[in-house]
Amino acid sequence: MKKVYKLRDLDCANCAAKMESAINKLPQVEAATVSFFTQKMTVTYAEGADEAEALAQIRKVIRRVEPDCEVIG
Repeated sequence: MKKVYKLRDLDCANCAAKMESAINKLPQVEAATVSFFTQKMTVTYAEGADEAEALAQIRKVIRRVEPDCEVIG
């Protein structure tokens, strides 16, 4: 399942790259891209993944890299 989320207060492309790298290492994520320019994140969840649990893990990764950044959606 593929989902697109809006990001608020993503401040730099380097942070976006760090987030993307860390999110792609999560077991419930098949693929993820984080775009600083569009302020969006696209996530393809692995087959059978619990989306709510995976999104909670993604939010933790994002807060660790950029504490003020929020995932909307």
